[in-house]
Amino acid sequence: MRKVLIMPVICLTGVFLNIVITRFCINSAEIPLFLDTIFTITVTLNCGLIWGIVCGALTNILCHSIFGWGWEPYLFTLCNIATAVITWFFRNELTGQEQSLQRRSFMFKTSQLNRIMNKVIILIIFSFALCLAMSILGGIIASFILYINTSYTEGSGISGILSTTMFGHDVPVVFKEIISRLPINIADRLISAFTGYGIFLLLRRLLKPTALENSLSV
Repeated sequence: MRKVLIMPVICLTGVFLNIVITRFCINSAEIPLFLDTIFTITVTLNCGLIWGIVCGALTNILCHSIFGWGWEPYLFTLCNIATAVITWFFRNELTGQEQSLQRRSFMFKTSQLNRIMNKVIILIIFSFALCLAMSILGGIIASFILYINTSYTEGSGISGILSTTMFGHDVPVVFKEIISRLPINIADRLISAFTGYGIFLLLRRLLKPTALENSLSV
C-alpha cells in the first residue's frame, strides 16, 4: 500500500514545488530563470519516466491555468515533458550504477573521488543536453506562436530582448529564438540538474530503496 501511495505524493509535491520556485524566481527574486524543472528531474529519477512526465506536464498546465493567459503558453508544456524524457535517458548514469562507473575507470580501482568526479561530469553533460533541447524546442514553439499570433512581439521576455539586440531583422525568427535562449538555459539547466539530482539523493536516503526500485521499471 505504501508503494502505491508514495509515487503520487512525490509527483504532486514536485508539481507544487516546481510552481512555487518558478513564481518566486519571476515575481519575488526577479531573476531571468524559471527553474521549473528541478522537481521534474527529481521525480523522474526517483519514480520513473511516467511519473516524471506527469510531474512536468502538470507543472506547466497548472501554472499557466492559474497565472497565465491565453492558450499559447500551454505549448511550452512540451519542454517540461522533454526534460523528463532526457532525464530518463541519463538515469542509469545518474542513479549510481556501479558497473558503468567501473567500466569508465578501466584498469584502475574506482575511488570515492573518481565516483564524485564521474557524477559531476555526467551532470554537466546532462545539463548541457537539457540546455540544447530546451533552447531548440522552446525556440521552435516561440517561433510558431509568433507566426500564428501577431499580437506577440519578439521583444517580450529576456530571451526576446536578447533576440532583438543580438540579431538583425534579416535573421530567421526561429534561429534568433533558439540562440537567444542558450545563455539563459545554460544557467537554468546547470542549477536544475545539480539541484534536482541532490534532492534525488536526499530522498533516496530518506525512503526505503524497495519503494522506489519497483517504480523505475516503469
